[in-house]
Amino acid sequence: MPLSTPAEAPSRASSAATTNPDSAATAGLAGADFPYSLPDFVCFAHLHWDFVWQRPQHLLSRFAQQGRVFYVEEPFFHHDQTAADFAHFEVKERQNGVKVLVAHLPVGLSEEDNDQLQAQLLTQYFAENDINQYVFWYYTPMALSKSRHLHPVLTVYDCMDELAAFKFAPPKLRELEQELFKKADLVYTGGHSLYEAKSLQHADAHSFPSSIDKDHFGQARTTLPEPQDQAGIAHPRVGFFGVVDERLDIELLGQLAQAHPEWQFVIIGPVVKIDAATLPRFANIHYLGGKEYKELPAYLCGWDVATLLFADNESTKFISPTKTPEYLAAGKPVVSTPIRDVVRPYGDLNLVQIAATADEFGQAIAKALVQTQDADWRQRTDDYLATISWDLTWQRMVELMQDKLNAKQ
Repeated sequence: MPLSTPAEAPSRASSAATTNPDSAATAGLAGADFPYSLPDFVCFAHLHWDFVWQRPQHLLSRFAQQGRVFYVEEPFFHHDQTAADFAHFEVKERQNGVKVLVAHLPVGLSEEDNDQLQAQLLTQYFAENDINQYVFWYYTPMALSKSRHLHPVLTVYDCMDELAAFKFAPPKLRELEQELFKKADLVYTGGHSLYEAKSLQHADAHSFPSSIDKDHFGQARTTLPEPQDQAGIAHPRVGFFGVVDERLDIELLGQLAQAHPEWQFVIIGPVVKIDAATLPRFANIHYLGGKEYKELPAYLCGWDVATLLFADNESTKFISPTKTPEYLAAGKPVVSTPIRDVVRPYGDLNLVQIAATADEFGQAIAKALVQTQDADWRQRTDDYLATISWDLTWQRMVELMQDKLNAKQ
């Protein structure tokens, strides 16, 4: 069984929404001054590293400044291959030396055989790369099927979403999550609502809500060159960036566009898991597709209001949108549907306007269009943003892990 291909393997399907930051986006991290001593990191994720730059990339690129990090993605299946001995790892190097591992597997094998092949690939890769003392960091419980035979010195479940509530979630995900709770030494959650749910299932759970790279998004407060595909769109512009999936309230978007033809709605992000034909189509809605992380400040710079157009459904019950502080760091007024982790703290602090219906949302946007003139709102927003950062989140996570490892020793 061949183990790995050098550098980049032949192309696999990738999203146009690739959002890798340039080197400036991860420069100056706190690791240089922060006492840090941890084993190798092996992360199991349901998200492709090159899809959208979000929580896993923010955190693991910081871990990688201090040691080896291996990011194990879900496998890629080849329909032109049928032999089990075709199975191999593609190894790609990314920001700060993160090694992304992608198992390439043939079609036609059972789920059990696929899991066994991936387990063998991991065992062999660990042996050939002297991965002996390691932390397992899970974003998906589904990865247990290929990793439970290995023996990490510490297991962390960074639960960033309630994956079981997402569209097309595997039926056995909830069962595997219970197994992961039993194995995990620490559970981190991507927001307070998730913490309230998961802390009932694990005795050592900690809330780490979405944080912010203020310098990166703060660029939007300066004058940046207008992206070509946005330059011809009239003002006022009402924007949204993020994955366009079942969490986006497309009915609300359509109602707003129809009721306010004087506003231009700019939607940035890849369409995933939903049929693009179902998206509302009005002359004042502009779907610009996915953009790279480094491009987002330039788009934000040209918006008048930023929105969190999330539906009220099972998939949004526990979300803590990273874009909330990112919008604010860009200096943009924000209007959101009543997502719990936006209401608390942003709505409660009157930093973000909360609106439940299309009429309320339209009224809130009208207020937001003049909110940049409110010096008090700007100061309160900056005071709050000064208390959060991905560096601080990362440091606190490391401290908890070091404490746990010391207790074990």
